[in-house]
Amino acid sequence: MIAADRQARATRAPRDTRPTPIVPVSVATAAMGGRLVVHLAAASEERRARHDAERVLSRIIRWADRLSRHLDTSELSALNADPRATVTVGPTLGAVLCAGLDAGQESVGLVDIALLDARLAAEGLADGPPAGTAPRDWSIARGPRRTAVVHRAPGVRFDLGGVAKGWLADRGLDLLSAWPSAVIDADGDLAVRCAPGQLWAVALDDPRTDGAALAVLHLAAPRDGQAVRWGVATSGTSVHRWRHGDLVHHHLIDPRTSAPAITDVVQATVVCGSALRSEALAKTAVIAGSVDGMALLERAGVQGAVILTERGETLALPQTLALLAA
Repeated sequence: MIAADRQARATRAPRDTRPTPIVPVSVATAAMGGRLVVHLAAASEERRARHDAERVLSRIIRWADRLSRHLDTSELSALNADPRATVTVGPTLGAVLCAGLDAGQESVGLVDIALLDARLAAEGLADGPPAGTAPRDWSIARGPRRTAVVHRAPGVRFDLGGVAKGWLADRGLDLLSAWPSAVIDADGDLAVRCAPGQLWAVALDDPRTDGAALAVLHLAAPRDGQAVRWGVATSGTSVHRWRHGDLVHHHLIDPRTSAPAITDVVQATVVCGSALRSEALAKTAVIAGSVDGMALLERAGVQGAVILTERGETLALPQTLALLAA
């Protein structure tokens, strides 16, 4: 496990059909409450790969520092502390807020970034609003000089969480366009690009047993094709848990109740074209439950999904079989 609330590990898997040997270069740092890692496949350019990986790490950290609710100096904290109904924010925060709106639409409202107070209540750090009464009406519009303008109801505060991590992973991979095979691991949300004839393996941790893998995904690009891009993200209820008296709360808030989701899904992993979309849909599958969650993922046209239920069942969409290691 590479982070507290995510269970995906990216590693290079050797394969006899690779046209050239791959020398993996990995650079990591503590960030976003966990680890931020860049993996690059470099045949003979290790020094340049390490330099580029460190450069991208620094850029992602600067972005993350603007988006964290845990830093009093962040732009997100300033927005949450501002009592005004209309606030102008910078381009980075504006872009992630817009991404949050998109995630909410695709998740039929189950991903909601305006649930900070409900999250704090689940952690026992604040009194939350009565179930279902949290004010969450807000919108965002383009402002002058690449800024954005947030309009919100009184009391709306934001927790960007996984939406920010998925966005950061995707943007980080964009900065590494010179590298045909690369992975950005933003605290477990993975943005992956694979060059023709190469392969990345992604091991999904089994939350029931430390160090065990629930499944291993093989993300490969055909030798005679083009580079392929994926996003892989895992969400679940087995981590970030708090006990209040006889009750155990977790961090995934159901917007319909403003309380931790009641679900039969322990963990969901989704594979699709971006880390941001994978993160949003994985969280949606957990909150929705196994039956509705699998149906929603099927309609969304994801490239793969693996769900672990509280009954110990491991469920996968049919298209996932092409990605599973033999």
